[in-house]
Amino acid sequence: MSSTELPAVPPTSVLPEAAAVRVAEGERLRSVGLPGVTLSVRSRPPARAGLPPALFIHGLGGSSQNWSQLMERLEGVVDGEAVDLPGFGDSPPPDDGDYSVTGHARAVIRYLDAAGRGPVHLFGNSLGGAVATRVAAVRPDLVRTLTLVSPALPELRVQRTAVPTVILGVPGIAGLLTRTTGKWTAEQRVRGVLALCYGDPGRVTPEAFEHAVEELERRLRLPYFWDAMARSARGIVNAYTLGGQHGLWRQAERVLAPTLLIYGGRDQLVGYRMAHKAARSFRHSRLLSMPDAGHVAMMEYPEAVAGAFRELLASADASGGGPVVPGAGS
Repeated sequence: MSSTELPAVPPTSVLPEAAAVRVAEGERLRSVGLPGVTLSVRSRPPARAGLPPALFIHGLGGSSQNWSQLMERLEGVVDGEAVDLPGFGDSPPPDDGDYSVTGHARAVIRYLDAAGRGPVHLFGNSLGGAVATRVAAVRPDLVRTLTLVSPALPELRVQRTAVPTVILGVPGIAGLLTRTTGKWTAEQRVRGVLALCYGDPGRVTPEAFEHAVEELERRLRLPYFWDAMARSARGIVNAYTLGGQHGLWRQAERVLAPTLLIYGGRDQLVGYRMAHKAARSFRHSRLLSMPDAGHVAMMEYPEAVAGAFRELLASADASGGGPVVPGAGS
C-alpha cells in the first residue's frame, strides 16, 4: 500500500480548476494506492491516542466530505477515516471499471486489510450502507459495530421520488442526461439534490451551499463523472435483483456486529417503511427513527446521530463488543 498526502485546501479559499477537493480545518486527505484501485482517504486526528478506529462510506454521488460534521463530533470517541469510493470524491475510477456494490465492497476490504485497522466501527449511508452491509457479512473480522444511515437495501416498491436514480442505471441514460442537462448550472443541480436528500433544505447554510456548488463544478469537469454515477446506480439496481446468499437482505441476516439503523421520515430515496424490516433482519440491531430527517441524517442532524452511536458503543462495550469471527478474504 502506497500513501501520498494531498495538499489541504483552506476552508475559505476558492478552488482552482485543477485543485483537490476541499479539506476542512482539522482534516487531512491522502491518496492510498492498492491493487487495482487508488482511494482518497479523509481523516481527522483523534482527541487522544488509543481510540478505536472507524471508517465512513458515503452514498451515490457523495464523497467523504459527507461525513465531516459527524467525524468532528466523534473525534473524542473514535479514530475516524472516511473513504472516497472509486470514481467519487478525489478517488479515480477503478482499473477494472467495476462499480457494483461488490466492487465497492472489495475496495473497502482491500483498504482495511492493507491498513491493518480492523476491526473498525463501520458507517455507511445509502449506497455506502449497502456496501457496508456486504463488508460486514463477508468479513465480520473487519467490523466491530455497524451504523447504517438510510441504507440502500432492496425495496419491493420503490418510492416515486427514487425512480430517477433507478433510471440513471439504464445503459445510455448517462449520455442522454449529459446532453439534455448541459445548460443547467451547478447551483440548479445542487438545489435539486438538496431538495431530494434533505428533510429540510433550509438547514443548509449559505456557506455549505457554496461549498457544494464548488465541489459539483469540480466533479462535472471530470471525464468519468457521469460514467461513475451511472455504473454505480446500475450496481445498486443489480444488487437489488440478486437472490440467494448474495442478496443484501440475506447478507443483513448474516451480520454479527451490533448494528445501529437510522431512518429519516422525510427520506425521498429510501422508504421509511423499510426501517422495521431492517430491524428484524439485522440480528443485533437498534433502530433510530428520525421523523424530520431526510436521506442524509448525519449531515442534517449530526449531534443526534453522534449521540445514537455513543449509545451503541456503550451498549457494545457493556456486552463485550459483540462477536468477531475470522473472515475468509475479499
